[in-house]
Amino acid sequence: MNLPARVACIGGGVIGAGWVARLIENGLDVRIFDSAPDARQSMQPVLENADRAYARLTMAQRPVKGQLQFCSSIADAVNGADWVIESVPERLDVKRSVYEAVEAHAPQDCIIASSTSGIMPTDLQQDMQHPERLIVAHPFNPVYLLPVVEVVGGKGTAAESIERAQAFYASLGMKPIQVKREIEAFVADRLLEAIWRESLWLIKDGICTTQELDDIVRFGFGLRYAQMGVFETYRIAGGEAGMRHFLAQFGPCLTWPWTKLMDVPEYNDELVDLIAGQSDAQSGHLDIRELERIRDDNLVAIMQALKANEWGAGLVLADYEKALFDAGARNTGAVDALDFSQPVQTTQRRIPPDWTDYNNHMNEARYLQCFGDATDAFLRMIGCDAEYIASGGSYFTAETHIRHLDEVGVNEPVNTQTQLIAGAGKKLHVFHSLYHGDGRLLATGEHLLIHVSLQTRAACEPSDAIVQKLAMITDHHARLPVPEGAGRFVGQPR
Repeated sequence: MNLPARVACIGGGVIGAGWVARLIENGLDVRIFDSAPDARQSMQPVLENADRAYARLTMAQRPVKGQLQFCSSIADAVNGADWVIESVPERLDVKRSVYEAVEAHAPQDCIIASSTSGIMPTDLQQDMQHPERLIVAHPFNPVYLLPVVEVVGGKGTAAESIERAQAFYASLGMKPIQVKREIEAFVADRLLEAIWRESLWLIKDGICTTQELDDIVRFGFGLRYAQMGVFETYRIAGGEAGMRHFLAQFGPCLTWPWTKLMDVPEYNDELVDLIAGQSDAQSGHLDIRELERIRDDNLVAIMQALKANEWGAGLVLADYEKALFDAGARNTGAVDALDFSQPVQTTQRRIPPDWTDYNNHMNEARYLQCFGDATDAFLRMIGCDAEYIASGGSYFTAETHIRHLDEVGVNEPVNTQTQLIAGAGKKLHVFHSLYHGDGRLLATGEHLLIHVSLQTRAACEPSDAIVQKLAMITDHHARLPVPEGAGRFVGQPR
């Protein structure tokens, strides 16, 4: 199934900007239309926060960031688009007018995805010429980090559109969940609405403050929900007997008058002043951008911890990271198409903020990171990819020598050029040169690797396919001069 190459976004508010950020961070070019005169300025902090978060999210090389183009009309934005994401205000008449303009100017086979948080897709489709291509893809803020997206089809939605949506959002590092039957507010917002209503009563009745309620969530069941959700959490609460015992023990509580979910406190100035005042006291000393960065840092840390434990959202991150690593080698699987008359480019990136020291220069450990990533990319080029490793073979690094020659600062561009020194038998000898975008040589890294069997942990010959690729590259690189610095040892005089 072909994934979209050209994406248009209509609406650049909090959700629309989040979509744009996730898309361009994944290397997709985006054209956007937003009627607000300050749309460009208001979106910029979201894009900057996303860039900051992705620098910490994964150790894989990030794709080259996609380009963002602001358009003066819906027609200009959707012309030639494969995918259109609508994130305009939650008014049915406004959304329908957007679809009318999209259908008049977009290709007939492009998908139209609404970010609505509660309007049923059948209602959205009512006046469309091609309702089969409309879906709801409801994300959660921040869209560029939280992986879940609710995919909902209406009565006129084609099954193929749902399938395309599942594949597309998974390719963006997301967890698409198909809501089997359309319903107002779908699944997640119904759950959120329940806790929100009960929270309003608890504050209004003076049971607790906004700070205390938030603390109960974030220091208590919120931590459980982040990794196990509702039902798995309660399964554990049932002990050895599991969910059946939990239901038997706590089921009768459902008839007790604990909740006011069927009632809503009167929405008046008094309630607004009470909640807003407590919220200001709780976190008014932090501006919204600072709160967003704190939120993003915590989400990244939680997802990385879950990845280490192979659980929940961490599994989605692991799959996404694996895809990034596999894509990190240029033209993976097409080595014959590369030009080996010169050292081959294996990585290209900008230096993330957290790679730097107190002088805002990249610290010495990250030089090794750059060379390790270059080695991984080269291994994928010769066929030592995830599939090969799963089959039982891999290369282990035996020796490394790095020369630190120049400094590089935060957000500056670098690339790595790799030359094969020797690749016969069990040994693989590579030499990496790390260059600044302006052409300066920043460092060199020389690595000796040994091919091993992951079953016996002993050295062994690589596969015939890898041997053939290495022989071809060796034939080309043997004609290159030996790189300056190759074979040096620590302390050797210049």
